[in-house]
Amino acid sequence: MALGDLMASRFSQSSVVVYSQLDDCASSHDDGDLSSQRRESETASSSYGNATATSMAYLPQTVVLCELRHYAFEACVPTGPSDSGLVSKWRPKDRMKTGCVALVLCLNISVDPPDVIKISPCARMECWIDPFSMAPQKALETIGKTLSQQYERWQPRARYKFQLDPTVEEVKKLCNTCRKYAKSERVLFHYNGHGVPKPTANGEIWLFNKSYTQYIPLPISDLDSWLKTPSIYVFDCSAAGMIVNSFIELYDLGGSSSSGSARDCILLAACEPHETLPQSAEFPADVFTSCLTTPIKMALRWFCTRSLLHESLDYSLIDKIPGRQNDRKTLLGELNWIFTAVTDTIAWNVLPHDLFQRLFRQDLLVASLFRNFLLAERIMRSANCSPISYPQLPPTHQHHMWDAWDMAAEICLSQLPSLVEDPNAEFQPSPFFTEQLTAFEVWLDHGSELKKPPEQLPIVLQVLLSQCHRSRALVLLGRFLDMGSWAVDLALSVGIFPYVLKLLQTMTPELRQILVFIWTKILALDKSCQVDLVKDGGHTYFIRFLDSMEAYPEQRAMAAFVLAVIVDGHRRGQEACIEAGLIHVCLKHLQGPTLNDTQTEPLFLQWLCLCLGKLWEDFTEAQIFGLQADAPAICAPLLSEPQPEVRASAVFALGTLLDVGSGTCRDGVGGEEEYDDDEKISAEISIVRSLLSVASDGSPLVRAEVAVALGRFAFGHNKHLKSIAAAYWKPQSNSVLNSLPSLAHMKGNVVSSQIGPLLRGTNDNSLGRDGRVSTSSPLASSGIMHGSPLSDDSSHHSDSGILNDGVSNGVVNHSTPEPLDNAIYSQCVLAMCTLAKDPSPRIASLGRRVLAIIGIEQVVAKPMKSTGNSVRPGESITATPIPSFSGLARSSSWFDMNGGHMPFRTPPVSPPRPNYLAGMRRVYSLELRPHIMSPDSGLADPLLGSAGTSGASERSFLPQSTIYNWSCGHFSKPLLIVADDSKEVLSRREEREKFALEHIAKCQHSSVSKLNNQIASWDTKFETGTKTILLNPFSPIVVAADEKERIRVWNYQEQKEATLLNSFDNHDFPDKGIAKLCLVNELDDSLLLAASGDGHIRIWKDYTLKGKQKLVTAFSSIQGHKPGVRSLNAVVDWQQQSGYLYASGELSSIMLWDLDKEQLINSIPSSSDCSISALSASQVHVGHFAAGFVDGSVRLYDVRTPEMLVCSTRPHTQKVERVVGIGFQPGLDPGKIVSASQAGDIQFLDIRNDRDAYLTIEAHRGSLTALAVHRHAPIIASGSAKQLIKVFSLEGEQLGTIRYYPSFMAQKIGPVSCLAFHPYEVLLAAGAADACASIYADDNSQAR
Repeated sequence: MALGDLMASRFSQSSVVVYSQLDDCASSHDDGDLSSQRRESETASSSYGNATATSMAYLPQTVVLCELRHYAFEACVPTGPSDSGLVSKWRPKDRMKTGCVALVLCLNISVDPPDVIKISPCARMECWIDPFSMAPQKALETIGKTLSQQYERWQPRARYKFQLDPTVEEVKKLCNTCRKYAKSERVLFHYNGHGVPKPTANGEIWLFNKSYTQYIPLPISDLDSWLKTPSIYVFDCSAAGMIVNSFIELYDLGGSSSSGSARDCILLAACEPHETLPQSAEFPADVFTSCLTTPIKMALRWFCTRSLLHESLDYSLIDKIPGRQNDRKTLLGELNWIFTAVTDTIAWNVLPHDLFQRLFRQDLLVASLFRNFLLAERIMRSANCSPISYPQLPPTHQHHMWDAWDMAAEICLSQLPSLVEDPNAEFQPSPFFTEQLTAFEVWLDHGSELKKPPEQLPIVLQVLLSQCHRSRALVLLGRFLDMGSWAVDLALSVGIFPYVLKLLQTMTPELRQILVFIWTKILALDKSCQVDLVKDGGHTYFIRFLDSMEAYPEQRAMAAFVLAVIVDGHRRGQEACIEAGLIHVCLKHLQGPTLNDTQTEPLFLQWLCLCLGKLWEDFTEAQIFGLQADAPAICAPLLSEPQPEVRASAVFALGTLLDVGSGTCRDGVGGEEEYDDDEKISAEISIVRSLLSVASDGSPLVRAEVAVALGRFAFGHNKHLKSIAAAYWKPQSNSVLNSLPSLAHMKGNVVSSQIGPLLRGTNDNSLGRDGRVSTSSPLASSGIMHGSPLSDDSSHHSDSGILNDGVSNGVVNHSTPEPLDNAIYSQCVLAMCTLAKDPSPRIASLGRRVLAIIGIEQVVAKPMKSTGNSVRPGESITATPIPSFSGLARSSSWFDMNGGHMPFRTPPVSPPRPNYLAGMRRVYSLELRPHIMSPDSGLADPLLGSAGTSGASERSFLPQSTIYNWSCGHFSKPLLIVADDSKEVLSRREEREKFALEHIAKCQHSSVSKLNNQIASWDTKFETGTKTILLNPFSPIVVAADEKERIRVWNYQEQKEATLLNSFDNHDFPDKGIAKLCLVNELDDSLLLAASGDGHIRIWKDYTLKGKQKLVTAFSSIQGHKPGVRSLNAVVDWQQQSGYLYASGELSSIMLWDLDKEQLINSIPSSSDCSISALSASQVHVGHFAAGFVDGSVRLYDVRTPEMLVCSTRPHTQKVERVVGIGFQPGLDPGKIVSASQAGDIQFLDIRNDRDAYLTIEAHRGSLTALAVHRHAPIIASGSAKQLIKVFSLEGEQLGTIRYYPSFMAQKIGPVSCLAFHPYEVLLAAGAADACASIYADDNSQAR
């Protein structure tokens, strides 16, 4: 099965692995939104009270917020592919070459040395030549030449020199010549001492005098001093181990003096110090040299005598094996290939990795000699002789891979007689490689990181050389690499890199997909390969693949990923890809679906954007190409794609097009004037407009990128943004700013159209006569005043007196770009302030960094706990002069009026009042001291000392984008296998569904109870009482929150007193308490949704584990609100079936958020002038929700209908007060609603059939504070500020009243602030304005 098919089948099977909606690649649907189609079909049956609908309608199948992006957005900063660390260890330190070979033969043919007693018959052959078959001198020369040829087979390019029976002087000259020629390359010194005595214990080898009458010793130290380093020595003589020992002693003693560096010296010796060479006639005399230089011949001869074939096989046939060693399609070539694979495999499995790298991957000749050395060890040990090496190798002569070699040799030898007889006979290839690939495949099915690595890996590498096995080997290799970065590292350390690099030059179509996959895996681990790819022109291979329409979009996404890594921070790569037309290819595929609709694959779009962004990041030339190719217009539509990853990547691509200005010179192109500055400015305007449209996106991933992009913009247009910021706060001496309402997210264009003229100074009438800003001024209504102190340039000292001038003061260096339309600047400042108040801590800190770039600087100040009394209007908080060591006066910073909503420096007060920050909702009079103004910009002069800060250090302050590094993580995870934990997840889900269905049935048929059995009551320790409460459906856990946005989680299982499991702050600058707690994915791993009163939504996972809670996502659900509104009272509800969150507040519409897409998908007009005060989403019918209004009216909406509003009524007629609670009645009827107003009446409506209530209960007179409707049991409960809870049936019958705690003293319960039913059991949780909370059950249910 080709990898492409493997991937296709895997992608189509799994719907949740790569993206939440990954369809089979060939499907055609317009917007990629499968889930909504699926949801609608599921619920069609249950809609509109269909009697046959099953109870499964109650169990939603949708699961949201469980993508990769939700696991650690806040926690960690992703790193992306590395170019250090684990990687680069696999790279051979520096490739080496053996440049020169010195062969010294001391044979002295026909004269035996005195210390050798020879047996008869005796081993005679030297280089497979019998020295006695010709005259001694001729024999000596022939042997020398033959040895030289045998070595040349392994390293043809080296220079070979030999000395036959030489003197010390001749050897010295030889060594010096070789070192001189080799320069810094390695020199091989081969010594054959068969005609001289054994080496001495002092470490000397023997040579001759001129007249051959004496043996002359040559100390090893001399030899070493002539040959120097790097070197490799081969000693073929008896007791060769003596020489090795002497070398080791020499290095140990002289280690410090030897030219300071470790000696790169390798030794191969034929035997141990006490051993003599084998003399048996079955071996040649130079058996060690024969193993090292003619391994196949040696191995087959040795094997022949031990094989079952030895009777039928004649020795002489071995010399007639047909073929060439380097032609793998011949018998000799295949034998050589198998031998290389076997010895490589043994070495890789037995040696430590760094030693393997040094000996088997650094130098071709050294690698060949060591492979052959393994054979020498095997053969010579059979003759009781142990070859040794330095560095020493572990024993390998009994490794089981030798059995595979024996078998392959036997199969080849069995064909030999027939092949020699008939030269035309066809040679049958050995099954060796096929079998080894099968063994590797078996390992892949059962192996893992924890098990022993697959020993066949070096064989897979060898197989890549052959066309017939290549495709299968690559697919298996791809599967192996997919197991994780450890597997990629193993494959790289075995030496796969040059092979797969070379394969990029092939044009074989069937290898394209798998090669792209393999390169994806390599580059996800190691970015440094980008250099090799560009050097070899590999980038063009991926550009062609990216542009081909046959491949699956996921695979083309991989090609885009590879190209993104190639250009990431690599100028040569950027230039090469631009030359190859990558910009054009990417933009072409971003422009909407072409003939076959594969373009909707989100991963593909995401990586096209990231690739473009990386291509023109910090590369002006590429940015100009991008602008000329109309990239901003092509990328902008992607900002409304359903996948947050695609939107974030599009923001990244647009943001990197903004020119930051190269430090000191900021004139458009920094030298290249081919692109008109005006065009550039208009392009930047359109980019910033696009960015502002997603500044309040639902996904933190997207907003983080917007913050980074605005940071780049702020840097490039620093002066203008600063002057705008300053213009908002033109200091008037003794000016008073009164009651500025906070409109945090006014839509930019509304604001700018009004502020624009003001900024240009043409229209100053909004400042009142006495210097006050009138309340109607657009200035006042802008969100910037909402606690955003824009301080001027002179306030660069934080309170501790630290100078913080690195960024904003360096701007004096920038020559100014053309100013954009001022309105855009003001919208940008607005957006920056909004981001600085983001509900996600990480984005808020990014936003604050961006504000710092335009000179708005804050110091975090947490609000002190309120004790109730806040500053009264009319009292002024006076700023006292603060000494400033530069001699400049400093403006008092602003503090956040919104209850410390944003961290800002607070001005000192006189007299000091400990709680002056607490509870402030408006800006009271602030006396501002006059500034020293600089004439041009209205900003105070920057500190003189900082005028020369360099552009580079400023650049380092820019917030960095994370979407690219974060997205790279996708490819380092396994892509071919579906995660295993799905079984566990499914079984838990089934268990919960079963539990839910049983309990739903019980609830529906339960005899309704009074709920007066209190099963738990405890002190919540909330100072301001409980604001909202929630019961977990599948465990005895209750969650509650207070006005200060403190969330606490208890277990109420065992005892009357609940035990605290976890307690945490929803965020650091709480404002108005938590308006609503909901569970998201309650049938799976539930997440806790906490909606603050200001409309900020934060969703937490692991909320029951002490201190382990993690923020999954956060966003602001309410955007833009009615003029003149002082504060937001958000009302929010969550609908699991649809994955929709409904939010409203003091605004004239209801925001509809899709949490799967993390996107605002609709803003539904509420069709009413007044605000919504209660909201309830149907838990059965997708898209249905009911809203209660401040004027007592109730409306039902269905978001699937074009007009949205289904019907509207005003049931609360007696006394018009706000609707406090609203809910759908249990059952499948979509129109039956219960609504309760503050006046105390509860109305039962069948809103579709009748406008008027069919039942009214006067529950509490004028004091109703809370309503709870059970999801399945026919029961509702209402709570009153007058310290009682009433329980009613759906028929209106009062079932019971709860007034007292069941204690000995019968203490009254506190004023009720919130009520919540358990979804599947008849349990009621109640929170009160005092710190007590309780849970009530049936009379008959036992206390738990």
